[in-house]
Amino acid sequence: MRKLLIAVFALALLGVGVLLYALAEARRDPVVRTATLSLPGWPAGAKPVRAVLISDIHIGSHAMDAERLTRIVAQIDALRPDIVFIAGDMINGNAPNSAAAIGSALVAPLSGLKAPLGVVAMLGNHDNWTGPAAVRAEFRRAGITVLQNQAIVRGPLAIGVVGDRFSRHANLPATIAAMAPLIGGRVFLTHSPSIVPRLPNGSVLLAGHTHCGQVRILGWSPGRQPYERRYRCGIIREGTRTVVVTAGLGTSGPPVRLGVPPDLWLLTLGP
Repeated sequence: MRKLLIAVFALALLGVGVLLYALAEARRDPVVRTATLSLPGWPAGAKPVRAVLISDIHIGSHAMDAERLTRIVAQIDALRPDIVFIAGDMINGNAPNSAAAIGSALVAPLSGLKAPLGVVAMLGNHDNWTGPAAVRAEFRRAGITVLQNQAIVRGPLAIGVVGDRFSRHANLPATIAAMAPLIGGRVFLTHSPSIVPRLPNGSVLLAGHTHCGQVRILGWSPGRQPYERRYRCGIIREGTRTVVVTAGLGTSGPPVRLGVPPDLWLLTLGP
């Protein structure tokens, strides 16, 4: 009996230790991952662009408060990016109209992002669920360009921003049509990477949504949808298409990460 009690106590201590570690990992500074990508349509003679990709900030969650977000913004600025991409889920929650309650105080740190070509963002499923108009308004006040199924030129980049397919806001044909007259290296931005098979050949896509599983135990991560396993994390090359999926900065559901630290990508985009 005594041995059983000791074993139960040891397991309880282990469980508490793992939980505390997972709570701390969810709030750590993001790992900076790097890659160089070749974009189709790159203008002759144009210099490469330093781009930072972030996603799944989940402002308002237990793992993302104003203090932590301010620290992350300083980390991004220290990388001296030319442009910053935000691949959705900027706000946490799913209750309709709850985005307005989060308020400007939590969003304000993002106004400190410094990038000559600006900050380009799109709405993820949580942004669409909690009040897209309020999310757009808050982020525009922070100086962030928020697009959906639209395209824009920034420096040598022609950026196509596809609405989130998970929350049924994607219109890829409209985005491709908007990109058609633009001159620049082609890059797509979206939230859910599930649109990869529908992209034109040779496309480069920047995405988030999966959190890279958020928890990884002995190689296993949760994922309900097939694409969450297929395009879960990192750089995936499928035929002539390339997708970069970031683990994101915040958390959804339990405010924990285990074996999957927050990350951001510093990408060199060029010919």
